[in-house]
Amino acid sequence: MVFNETANKVIEEVKKAVTGKDECICKTFATILAGGHILIEDVPGVGKTTLAMAFSKALSLDNKRMQFTPDVMPADIVGFNMYQKETGQFVYYNGAIMCNLFLADEINRTSPKTQSALLEVMEEGKVTVDGTSRNVPSPFIVMATQNPKGSSGTQMLPESQLDRFMISLSMGYPDINNEIEILKGRNSSNIENVNAILDKEQLIGMKEAVEKVFVDEKVLAYITLLSQATRQHGYIDLGLSTRGSMATVKMAKAWAYLQGRNYVLPEDVVNIFFDVAKHRIQLNTKARVAHVTPQAVLNEIVSVVKQPASYMQKAEYSV
Repeated sequence: MVFNETANKVIEEVKKAVTGKDECICKTFATILAGGHILIEDVPGVGKTTLAMAFSKALSLDNKRMQFTPDVMPADIVGFNMYQKETGQFVYYNGAIMCNLFLADEINRTSPKTQSALLEVMEEGKVTVDGTSRNVPSPFIVMATQNPKGSSGTQMLPESQLDRFMISLSMGYPDINNEIEILKGRNSSNIENVNAILDKEQLIGMKEAVEKVFVDEKVLAYITLLSQATRQHGYIDLGLSTRGSMATVKMAKAWAYLQGRNYVLPEDVVNIFFDVAKHRIQLNTKARVAHVTPQAVLNEIVSVVKQPASYMQKAEYSV
């Protein structure tokens, strides 16, 4: 439940197009406010693209969509220089990435070379073509979808690229009642009914407010202990990176902001920890033989690592 009035208006607009996925919508918006990128891993046809398009309308963002296939080239994403005979100069032509919200559809169906073209843009917010760097528009968000591992024509993203995504979500199939509502006519055409709630400057202002949310040192220590637990667990080969710990802090601040607070509670960390960590950890052979899932391992870590009993809190305020 979101108590921030402005944020709640945005979420209500997105819900016009995306039915029955309130938690996924809230966490997507929290990631946008935290300045991160979103990876959605799910089967085709459950509303991943609709979610991205609805947010682009509600937040007044210029958006572009690219369907990733094996023949997509890096230049299609970052742009290219072309020689103009009339002027005798090379002219830069924008790639699809030059927008506020870039939807990379089925990112794990294209080549590793093309996937890697996104790395600099996601991390630094700029593209480099023939030695010249150009900033992408602000704000800038990448929302990528990928089919489940093992699906036909897919290949796993490298750990270095997965780590660039702040969270990983799974929308899942709708329940019976929501699917009936969708069949009655609540479908992607309702994107046309989504109204703009924020402009780009207002969104940037909300992001700046999120950065100012207070995190007590004991809560930071709690996040550090959770990260260390993933690195020492018997079922995990690759634990949470330092970038993952930083993403946990940013997401917890955004989640607290959506709840109408200017300080982070340990509960905020717990609410977002699985989404931040699940795509970053790598289970070992022992875990696969025992049919242990990332969710089970992370749930165990959260239950074992003790939350701070007391810490400084800033006065609650309305936003």
